Amino acid sequence: MFELKYQTPFNWTEKVLADMDSFLQDHAAAEKKASGMAMSMLSHYPDRKRLVKEMTDLALEELIHFKEVVKILQARDVNLCDDKKDSYIKQIRAIFRNGQDVFLLDRLLVGAVIEARGYERFSLVGEALEAGDLKDFYVTIAASEKTHMNLFVELAYEYFDKAEVDIRLDEILIAEAKICQDLPFRAALH
Repeated sequence: MFELKYQTPFNWTEKVLADMDSFLQDHAAAEKKASGMAMSMLSHYPDRKRLVKEMTDLALEELIHFKEVVKILQARDVNLCDDKKDSYIKQIRAIFRNGQDVFLLDRLLVGAVIEARGYERFSLVGEALEAGDLKDFYVTIAASEKTHMNLFVELAYEYFDKAEVDIRLDEILIAEAKICQDLPFRAALH
């Protein structure tokens, strides 16, 4: 539905491949937080029937992804790590505007952009890995992120004027590109 305005260079992928265990730990944390975010959204907007249904499904799917990453970590004899503050998420959440309707719109569109970034980066990891189960896993995860990206935009179109959604999405994409340009590369999703 839309394209990111910043393309992650291969240097990022090299950092991930050099420390896959740390990347997997960060990935697990990201899936857990994504499930929590979906639960938070459905709790805050119980009157939005489609949003409640979709966020319920999303929370479960993200939790299943978390479980899958935990299994991979355990097979590698790597523990989960403590949840760390994610500078990317902190900065992109600062984009949210105050006011019930604009806040919901921003939550949906920021969710879409975060999922789009996940799609891009998980795709890069999937492409870079040698053939095998881990590669297959990241190809599958990337496809899931793409579906989520589109879901958030569809929900925004359902609840808000399309022109307003498109203008705000472009603003968020510009801000997100700047955030990504300024972050150092590390073995983490963001």
